Amino acid sequence: MTTTGANGAHPLELIVEGVRYTTGGHTLLDGVDLTARPGETVGVVGPNGSGKTTLLRCVYGTLRPTGGRVLMDGADAATLGVKDRARRTAVVPQDATGMLGLTVREVVAMGRSPHKRFWEQDGPDDARRVAEALETVGATAFADRRFDELSGGERQRALVARALAQDTGLLVLDEPTNHLDIRYQLDVLALVRALPATVLLVLHDLNLAAAFCDRLYVLAAGRTAASGPPAEVLTEALLADVYGVRTHITTHPLTGTPNIVHLPREGTGPER
Repeated sequence: MTTTGANGAHPLELIVEGVRYTTGGHTLLDGVDLTARPGETVGVVGPNGSGKTTLLRCVYGTLRPTGGRVLMDGADAATLGVKDRARRTAVVPQDATGMLGLTVREVVAMGRSPHKRFWEQDGPDDARRVAEALETVGATAFADRRFDELSGGERQRALVARALAQDTGLLVLDEPTNHLDIRYQLDVLALVRALPATVLLVLHDLNLAAAFCDRLYVLAAGRTAASGPPAEVLTEALLADVYGVRTHITTHPLTGTPNIVHLPREGTGPER
C-alpha cells in the first residue's frame, strides 16, 4: 500500500451541535457535541449500543437528526442537496450494499459521480483518480474482479479507495479496520491519517484509536462521556466506568501513546 495520490478538496471543519436522534420512542443520541478541526483525525469510541454508528449516519446524512444540527464549514448539512453533501463528505460504511455484479474498478469509479453531470461519462481525469485510489490502497491487482467475490479485507480496501476517489474534504469511516489483518489495519489508518482531509472514524480497538487519532470522543448511552487527546481520555477509571472492564494503561515507550492492556475480571484468572 502506498500513500501516493492527492485529495484535491480542502479539509473542512465539522461541528456537531447538540445532536439528538430518537426513533420508536428510544433516544439513541442525546445532545452530542463534537468538533473536528480542518485536517484533524477524530475518533469516536464506546461500547456497543452507545450511538457511534448513529452519530456517523447523522453526520453523513443517511439519518436526519431529530434535534441539533451538523455544520460543514459553517453550512447546515440539512440544507445541502445530496450531490453537494457528497462533494464534501465521503463515507466508508460498515456494510456495503448495491454492488452486486460490479467490478472493484467500477465500485471505486462510483466515487466520481458527485463531480459529474447526470449521465456524464468518465473522462481521463476520472480514470486517473480511480487508478491512483486503487494503487493507494493496494487494490490494483484485483481491480477487475467482482466486488461480491472478494474477501472482507479486499472489500474494505475497495471501499476506502472509492472514498479516496470521491475527493472530499471530510472522510467518515465506520470501523474501517473490520476484516483486515494487522498489516492492513495499520496501513489503512496510516493512509487515512496522512490524507489532506478531515477524518471522523469509529474504532473498537482502543490502542489503534490512541495511536492514530488526534482527539477522541467517548460515547456511552448516546451521550459524550469524555473528549480530548487520547492520553487524557483513555484512563483506567473511565474504561472501568464506560466499558465495565479492568485495564492497565501505560505510555508506549516507542510511540508515546497510551498502551492499554485488558485484564481478566477479578476471580476469573488462572488458578495458582
